[in-house]
Amino acid sequence: MFLLFIFFCQVILFSDILTPLPGMNIPFDIVKGKGPVIYDPLRTAAAVNEVREFVPEEWVPYVGQALNLLRQEVKNEAAVLGFVGAPFTLASYCVEGGSSKNFTMIKKLAFSEPVILHNLLQKFTTSMANYIKYQADNGAQAVQIFDSWATELSPADFEEFSLPYLKQIVDSVRETHPDLPLILYASGSGGLLERLALSGVDVVSLDWTVDMAEGRKRLGSNVAVQGNVDPGVLFGSKEFISKRIYDTVQKAGNVGHVLNLGHGIKVGTPEENVAHFFEVAKGIRY
Repeated sequence: MFLLFIFFCQVILFSDILTPLPGMNIPFDIVKGKGPVIYDPLRTAAAVNEVREFVPEEWVPYVGQALNLLRQEVKNEAAVLGFVGAPFTLASYCVEGGSSKNFTMIKKLAFSEPVILHNLLQKFTTSMANYIKYQADNGAQAVQIFDSWATELSPADFEEFSLPYLKQIVDSVRETHPDLPLILYASGSGGLLERLALSGVDVVSLDWTVDMAEGRKRLGSNVAVQGNVDPGVLFGSKEFISKRIYDTVQKAGNVGHVLNLGHGIKVGTPEENVAHFFEVAKGIRY
């Protein structure tokens, strides 16, 4: 399943980050009221050994077809973006059996049987690097990596169970697609910002819990930033929305900033306020 979102300078093909799982021999269902459910969680060496390398050409040819059609349609009027899940986040779903509030099972595996988890993370790393290349070969001009659950890790554990695999993905993609911009997003990442930059990505996406000026300072001048207006702001008045946009842009500076929300648009957001966000953004001049 995928959805198309068109912005004034980007066309984004949204596909669930778990879409590759069936192609890796990890079946799952989307259950109403629960979200993704993996009925046979991966918690043993034997289960991890059954995980296959993902071959996107075989399992998700429609993603490549959709990206190609988008490139033909938008031409050079907008950038086409793809995205993938990061190894630790994908592993979290697969070990927990779905979404989680406390991540007990993956932490139990990480701290009691780390070799098993590292083997699983390596399989996701190889597969997601290939998936990024596949998207780039079919029209994606940038790819965002979502490590949604990495912020459940302490800084030390992030350095063991997430960062090395993010680096591997970046290095692998750089070998074949050196000019492809890579964006990294991890919700609630204030405690990990500097470490996110160590992954080697081109852009770090900030959520609204980080002050943009502080985030910019902490990340340094070699990393671009994306974000980070609170999605809830779009429930405010147009004047309030404009004020927050200008504040974010001012703090980010006039180089290396992709103006965006700090997360997805909330259900029930007034469409006219979304339109106003883009109108204001398009009118900004440096």
